[in-house]
Parts: sequence; C-alpha cells; structure tokens
Amino acid sequence: MILSGREIAAKMGKEIFIEPFHPEQINPNSYNLRLHNELIVYDEDVLDMKKPNHFQRITIPEEGLVLQPNRLYLGRTVEHTKTLNHVPMLEGRSSVGRLGVCIHITAGFGDVGFNGYWTLELFCVQPVRIYPNVQICQIYYHTIEGDYDPYVSGKYNNNQSIQPSLMYMDFQKEQPKD
Repeated sequence: MILSGREIAAKMGKEIFIEPFHPEQINPNSYNLRLHNELIVYDEDVLDMKKPNHFQRITIPEEGLVLQPNRLYLGRTVEHTKTLNHVPMLEGRSSVGRLGVCIHITAGFGDVGFNGYWTLELFCVQPVRIYPNVQICQIYYHTIEGDYDPYVSGKYNNNQSIQPSLMYMDFQKEQPKD
C-alpha cells in the first residue's frame, strides 16, 4: 500500500523525516522534493565500474543551466530524508517528464532505513534549462510486510552530498565464483 499525503504528514517526525519540511509540498500520495544547486558531471568519455571515475562539480546559477542530451548529470535533493518502517520511492514529477527530463535512470527505489539526500541521475532528451530549488521529483512511501533488516550500508547511507557511483567498492570484495 502507498501512504496518502495525509498519512505522510501524520508520520512526519516519527517514521518519516524530511528536512526541511514544507506542508505545501505534500500531494495526495507523495511529497515534492527540490533540486539542490550543485551537479556532478563525469569528465571521462568511458566510465569504468571497477574504478572511481573522475568528475567535476558545477553550480546551477539562479538564471538556470541548460542540460545537454546524452550527458549524465548527478544532482541531489535539497531535502534530507530518513525513513523507518516504510519503503521510500522516488519518481520525477509529470511536469518535469513532459519536458523530457528523467530524474533517475534506475535508482528510484529506496530501502527501509535510508538516511540521507537522494542522488538524482538527470538525463534529458533535448536541451532544457533547469533551475535550483525547483520541485523536480516526488517521494512516496510503501508499507512493508514481514520482518526486515534496515538499510545500514555505509556506501550511500548517511551521505552529505551528491554521491557518484561507488560500484568499484563491490569489486574490492570477494565476488562469488560461478
């Protein structure tokens, strides 16, 4: 079951934490999250899963920044979230999608216990101007049934900024043999 907007508000500060929280960003069954003013873009033409990839940070000015197609931009939400006893999910707002902007490529699924800023994988189908603090996506919450282990991974939990891929860390562990 997906929580209603009223239920999200009722659980605020108990099982759902959003900071800063603004009641006007609540929807019938989600909460709008805003885009921070910083982005990461990778410097390399070919990204390698087995190593850290170099990137640069850019700031979205108040007058906006034009995103280019076929380029991955990593951003983050202004809001810091923490979720207990629910599965947080992230989707782009339909108004943003209608401009051809994807806010996540595959990582819209959160884990129970996630605590941090959401890293957004921004991609566009044609050039589009974006702005800092725009309500770019929405978080919604599923109930979870059965016993579970909360998310405690040190890889992305408790982040303080945009998180580039840390997949290379998976290769540093022993991989199972086929």
